Amino acid sequence: MTEDYLEAEIQRLLTEDHRVAEQGITVRRREQSVVLGGEVESAERRDEIRRRVTSRFPDVEITCDIGITRTTVPADVEEIS
Repeated sequence: MTEDYLEAEIQRLLTEDHRVAEQGITVRRREQSVVLGGEVESAERRDEIRRRVTSRFPDVEITCDIGITRTTVPADVEEIS
């Protein structure tokens, strides 16, 4: 695999691997690393994505900027004036 196709190969892994199956994760090259971005529903999901990518591409520096989407009901009330 050449460097030109690295982002596409990671994106393919994210969408086709049944343990991940994420289409909402972005893959961007930043200097010498690849940055994964987006949001998922749990820290466990984010960690699994990071594990799958780093195990498939062990020689690539991966930066994980994947956030966690809040899935619980807010504890406080938002007042609109």
